[in-house]
Amino acid sequence: MIFISSIKNPYFQRLKKQLAIDLEKDIIQYFEEIAQETGISYLSLINLYWRECMENKRKLSLIKSNS
Repeated sequence: MIFISSIKNPYFQRLKKQLAIDLEKDIIQYFEEIAQETGISYLSLINLYWRECMENKRKLSLIKSNS
């Protein structure tokens, strides 16, 4: 008998939550074009972009900082 040991999922801590969000057509088109160039799905690209914004604590220019 051959036993295969299981491997922990390295993404376990980063599980995603599905949600519905309304994006304007030109935003989706922008990310779809990048997706075709890179081979990465446009949904993953949007998620990566938002993660980068979060990690760099980037704020929208519409929102004034309290500092």
